[in-house]
Amino acid sequence: MIRIASGQAFWGDWPQAPALQVRSGPIDYLVLDYLAEVTVAILQKQRARDPESGYARDFVGDIGDLLPELMDRGIKVISSAGGVNPRACAQALLARARELGVEGLRVGIVEGDDVFDRLGDPVGSGLPLRALEPDGPSLEEIGPRLTSAHAYLGADPIVRALREGAHVVVTGRCTDSALALAPIVHEFDVAPDDWDALALGTVVGHVLECGAQSTGGNYLADWRNVPSPEKIGFPIAELEGPDRAVITKHESLGGLVNGPSVKEQLLYEIGDPRAYITADCVTDFTTIQLRDEGGDRVALAGVRGRPAPETLKVSCVYSAGWKVSGQLTYCWPEALAKARAAGELVRKRTEAVVGRPFEEWLAEYVGSGACLGALGERHPDPDEVVLRVSAKSTDRGACDRLGRELVGLILTGPPGATGYAAGRPRPSEINGIWSGLIPRASIDPRVEVLG
Repeated sequence: MIRIASGQAFWGDWPQAPALQVRSGPIDYLVLDYLAEVTVAILQKQRARDPESGYARDFVGDIGDLLPELMDRGIKVISSAGGVNPRACAQALLARARELGVEGLRVGIVEGDDVFDRLGDPVGSGLPLRALEPDGPSLEEIGPRLTSAHAYLGADPIVRALREGAHVVVTGRCTDSALALAPIVHEFDVAPDDWDALALGTVVGHVLECGAQSTGGNYLADWRNVPSPEKIGFPIAELEGPDRAVITKHESLGGLVNGPSVKEQLLYEIGDPRAYITADCVTDFTTIQLRDEGGDRVALAGVRGRPAPETLKVSCVYSAGWKVSGQLTYCWPEALAKARAAGELVRKRTEAVVGRPFEEWLAEYVGSGACLGALGERHPDPDEVVLRVSAKSTDRGACDRLGRELVGLILTGPPGATGYAAGRPRPSEINGIWSGLIPRASIDPRVEVLG
């Protein structure tokens, strides 16, 4: 049997989770997912300022401190913490190992997902890219503003790193499910065309990828009765073969695993359930046989898969202008009326100075239906309303002016404003995401084991 434990669902997830997974019971693999499209954009900016950065530094701290225990117990780690600089991440982890006196650590790095330098001219003639969203901007439109382009790799290069003796594997952009699929392929020697086994592993990876969302976190069915949420256990997949898995958690930790908790995660971000497409296979989620065995154990079996596509997804980041967002809180009486008047005032005052350079302008009145629409209008005079004003523009100066005008409302607008201790809102750059497809044959993943 192998036990694959989830340790992080995104960059910024609960920092106690990795240590709790390692110290609360037996596991063989710890998988940590750090990357989303916006995360890659942030890491790309960091690397532009410092060539030795561009990876999730939390990973080096959290896993580095656990290295003595991981090596002693033979637990292997697989993570996408490499971001846009897997090599620097691996070297930082090896440096931490030397500080702790940990000997023999081997760190595998997976590269080859970064295709930005291969795009050719600004319109990307160097590689054949096809847009995933035909209604969005064309590559020709955003080409001069591109800042990064990464293909979603599958499990194969991670498997190669494991077979070359890596204790820790650090990747850049890969599919979320590949992190958990790779040890299944490695341990059970799954054939590259065993589509049903690959599909089962993909489902396992999908259940684990969002961490505690499958063990009682963000739990819609019965969130009030999740046991000991202050020490929630992240999910663990137990497998005795590549055709059946059991989702569970450490018995000593909080949270829960049952049919509804796993089903909520299975439905999360899958698109067409009959064709969940990854770099490794196409999975039919309608074939999943799910059985709640009780005792925080849910079995998964019967999953059917189809051949992997001939293309891989590519996510490109481009500069899309500037945004600014700030808020003030108005209290009863007439909280809503005061917030609406203030929102109109800040718009008129800003436009009087900078004109109308804003591509988008949004004034929200949180507490009066901004989130729930007509449902919130049942309370015509709420006790308090948060005015939140946001705008987008290619002109950074216009966004900065809006922030100044918003703060000026404190003494020049309706009475009763509060919630301004954070000061003037500052403009921030907008990262746009362009997604496309690229022929699989044009991507060549590279694997190297350091240490």
